[in-house]
Amino acid sequence: MKLPVIFALLTALFWGLYGPVLGLARAAEQNPFKPYLLIGVAYLVWAILGGAIGMKYTNVPFAFSGDGLKWGLMSGSLGAFGALTLTLAMFSFPMGMKPRPEIVMPIVFGGAVTVTALTNLFMTRGQAGAHAPSPWLWVGMVGMAACIVVVAYNTPHAAPPKKPQATTPTTPAETPKSES
Repeated sequence: MKLPVIFALLTALFWGLYGPVLGLARAAEQNPFKPYLLIGVAYLVWAILGGAIGMKYTNVPFAFSGDGLKWGLMSGSLGAFGALTLTLAMFSFPMGMKPRPEIVMPIVFGGAVTVTALTNLFMTRGQAGAHAPSPWLWVGMVGMAACIVVVAYNTPHAAPPKKPQATTPTTPAETPKSES
């Protein structure tokens, strides 16, 4: 198996675990934005370490072009905004409802594949040597939409929380008296 395929599979593994683990972090903190702050710290640490190690490994100088800075910061911002909107999607359910990663994650990742295809189609349109889109691209997008629905609908999820049992009010005669 080639390295790009291995890394792509690892990315799918990491990002596939991202939603459920984010749910655990949110449950532990009882707030969606505390984990989001830690996501930012993790992105910063791993991006700096990974970038520096990669630059050292490939023997490139620590200098950037104007376009490299612009597109690098834009792609990082898109990733950060994606993490923010994923946080909002996971936790903006009405009060009392639990996060639903089994619904959100298929939409996110199936939608991302479609956006990537459409973006590449738009960016290569009219370029010399660019291939015309195959009809299979459109079949794939319709199939992706169907898969999103099938996966989201059929992913196992926890049962809804039990409603609290109604308690009967006590009368003053039934209330134990405290000793003074």
